[in-house]
Amino acid sequence: MNAPVASLETANPPTLVNCAVYGSDGRKLRDIGLADIDAALKNPGVFVWVGLHEPDEALLDNLQREFGLHELAIEDAHRAHQRTKIEAYGESLFIAVHTAQMEHDKVEFGETHLFLGRNYLVSVRHGASRSYAQARRCCESAPALLALGPSYALYSVLDFVVDNYMPIVDNFRVRLQELEHAVLAGDFQRRTIVRLYELKKELVRLRLAVTPLQDILSQLVRLYPGLIRDEVRPYFRDVGDHATRINEAADTMREMLTAAMDVNFALVGIAQNDVFKKISGWALLLTAPMMVASWYGMNFRDMPELGMAHAYPVATGATAALCILLYILLKRARWL
Repeated sequence: MNAPVASLETANPPTLVNCAVYGSDGRKLRDIGLADIDAALKNPGVFVWVGLHEPDEALLDNLQREFGLHELAIEDAHRAHQRTKIEAYGESLFIAVHTAQMEHDKVEFGETHLFLGRNYLVSVRHGASRSYAQARRCCESAPALLALGPSYALYSVLDFVVDNYMPIVDNFRVRLQELEHAVLAGDFQRRTIVRLYELKKELVRLRLAVTPLQDILSQLVRLYPGLIRDEVRPYFRDVGDHATRINEAADTMREMLTAAMDVNFALVGIAQNDVFKKISGWALLLTAPMMVASWYGMNFRDMPELGMAHAYPVATGATAALCILLYILLKRARWL
């Protein structure tokens, strides 16, 4: 019988989330502790699936001894600042992938490091990453598939990582539409540009996480015959298709963001040009009475119209007529 969850959590270190043995038929045999891993690996036809969350150096050193992991891979797993990659160390693989999830309407990125052997899978989570308990439960609900061994468990984890990108892509799409509406509505505010820039930065980070993952999945489809079962390769190809769609969506939204920023700058330029045109139009309109006033302010003696009885009303009317004419012309030219 499986050990109760409470006793397992008490027996295992806090960073050891799960450690279980699975039989050749794909069914879970039992939960075990770190000290029981070596004995479990000696049984033919079984494999061990270990899940860790931000383990300390002592725990990783313990796992290195239990599974015979390469010291360079252990060193990379301890440092949560790795690029997305896949490396072969003898009869084992080390895979580093970037994870992402929404926290408080903001995207947080983390890392997951995976060790794959002929009879084991070890996952090490760092930073923002959902627990792989759901992926484990899905595998346990399909023992016929889990009977394919650790490579199918690896597929389940990678599929879970890629699926968690989809809500983020949907969130980016909604935010992009909101920003497009704000730009086209004439919301020329600084926060709009800041939000456009932040969204573009997050898209770049998402692309940096997804793009190398496509190469990893391609390698898992084609290479490593001793570690990846042929029956599992189509599943990795399916995850690769999902990663490709996400990458293409990120590229499309990044181009649309660039276009939105260009449109925003163009609309700001047009709005500023309209303001300058209106200022210039009113300045030209005010030039007419200023010109007449300056004409009569020269104080020359020989100005015959000064002696006319109706000189002042005529000058005022002529000035008003000139202003009205200029107003009509400027209005037609859309400078006012």
